[in-house]
Amino acid sequence: MRVFLSTDMEGTAGIVDWAQCRGPGAAYEASCTLLLDEVNAAIEGCLAGGADDVLVNDSHGHMANLAAGQLSGRARYLSGRHKPLYMMEGLDSSFAAVGLVSYHGSMGSSGVLSHTYNPRAVYEVRLNGTPVGEAGVNALVAQAAGVPVAFVTGDEVTIAETSAVLPGVEGVAVKRSVTRFAAESLHPAAACEAIRAGAQRGVQRAASNELAPPDIALPASLEVDWLTVDMADMATWVGGVERLGRRTVRISGTDPLAIYRGFVATVAITRSIVEA
Repeated sequence: MRVFLSTDMEGTAGIVDWAQCRGPGAAYEASCTLLLDEVNAAIEGCLAGGADDVLVNDSHGHMANLAAGQLSGRARYLSGRHKPLYMMEGLDSSFAAVGLVSYHGSMGSSGVLSHTYNPRAVYEVRLNGTPVGEAGVNALVAQAAGVPVAFVTGDEVTIAETSAVLPGVEGVAVKRSVTRFAAESLHPAAACEAIRAGAQRGVQRAASNELAPPDIALPASLEVDWLTVDMADMATWVGGVERLGRRTVRISGTDPLAIYRGFVATVAITRSIVEA
């Protein structure tokens, strides 16, 4: 049984500041160690739940945050930038389950380090009218592949947001948000224990067909509010993107993968403004 893990960083226990998530520096290096331990706990839980092959897609920042040789279970490691399916690159119908490790809440939520793909560009994303974070957006790819999302780890805001889109998902809260830049975290060892157990339960439930693939109503509509008008202007350069307002665009259709690809394209193209 194959399991796909998409790993971010902001949802890791003990991480509350951008300096911990962006290298170089001692704070970032320490965070990489914390993240590696949580990813390994997820891998070990997947294996205990019946997986015999785990693919880890490093999905944070420059997407090369983990020491490949230190991954548990001889897991395969997909790293590096400019992946066509970004945080979900590598997922296809051959997998039995998806795990989302160290995820965070959406921009505008009370979650720790909350944002949606690009905190300097995206103000809010709504899927069929419901505000969603990266877990909700990425669920489009899981639906297209026909693979259930078995578990998600992060703060309690992330768990609640993900459960709204993916009812029944195993949620593992490793910290409690106090503000966007403060949290009460489990001890790293306790966080890893919880992740290991949650991943095992989630994979076992997926294997027993207790969990179904995402069931986002189609045709689906993904509305994006950008921070500035010029970002919305640029987003409409992507085919199929409809302008709804000064800062709002919509991507819609019956193909969840095409909707996701359209969204990723708008995020990529607007980076040229953000980073100018």
